[in-house]
Amino acid sequence: MSNPFYQPVSGMDLPRFAGIPTFMRLPLVQLDDPRISEVAIGLIGAPWDTGTTNRPGPRHGPRQLRDLSTMIRAGNGATGVRPFELVNCADLGDVPPNPADLMDSLERFKAFYARVKQAGIVPLTAGGDHLCSLPILRGLASDGPLGMIHFDSHTDLFHSYFNGSMYTHGTPFRRAVEEGLLDPKRVVQIGIRGTSYDTEDKDFARSVGIRLIMIEEFFARGVKDVMAEAREIVGAEPTYVSYDIDFVDPAFAPGTGTPEVGGPNSFQALQVVRELDGVNVVGADLVEVSPPFDASGGTAWLGVSIMFELLCILATAVAARG
Repeated sequence: MSNPFYQPVSGMDLPRFAGIPTFMRLPLVQLDDPRISEVAIGLIGAPWDTGTTNRPGPRHGPRQLRDLSTMIRAGNGATGVRPFELVNCADLGDVPPNPADLMDSLERFKAFYARVKQAGIVPLTAGGDHLCSLPILRGLASDGPLGMIHFDSHTDLFHSYFNGSMYTHGTPFRRAVEEGLLDPKRVVQIGIRGTSYDTEDKDFARSVGIRLIMIEEFFARGVKDVMAEAREIVGAEPTYVSYDIDFVDPAFAPGTGTPEVGGPNSFQALQVVRELDGVNVVGADLVEVSPPFDASGGTAWLGVSIMFELLCILATAVAARG
């Protein structure tokens, strides 16, 4: 049972449009706060998009996601999970990037998440572009390579962009495999689709044993069957979950930099996360929400709804680990 201090502010006590927004109206407890030792799950903003190669804007994602997250209530209506009662959750603030220096930002992120891991906190991150996942994994995988369940329309497995640029939002998981942060035989990528320059990324995936589930297979088999295979691939060992909002069809999530048509709807976007129940999840992220392309706020609202589903999975896993 969590400490009452870590309960979110109820909309019955303070209207959702009032007060200073934090993730899901949780208390702000930063890493230098003495209470950090009490936190089990930390919600973190990663306001950085220097790895973006097309439409920028995800650096503004965490702020919009925080704002829309005031709509989240305490209980999951579908699963019955009440994450804030299971474990202490808090908003840990933002990782401070260096918008003028990509390599320095990578180091800042790695150091931040290494401190989070050292404190025994499981991170749930709001990006930011997908390059953010690489330094997060660098901070978390110090004990050995992790498995990963990855929801996306792109593999993010390319070697490089633009004459040798190794660090973009299209390369993070290629680097993570090369650096030994991920065990490729325990990685599954779900929802891959769209036009392509070539097959380099898919060829690399198959050469190292990453399981690709293209969108056509996803729809042919259905959510439950696909997710049963995903759970089997990662097994009982520590696993990271990375969720790019462009996994979802742009009819439901237009506010992103590289949308791809023909994806899942908003219900399926939530359903795949619910099917992670029982996975030994040690961290997760939701990335690529781009407010400049999200005029109605609907993409961010779907994004924080996905984050809440991820939080329910994380809280259940943390509680089960004791």
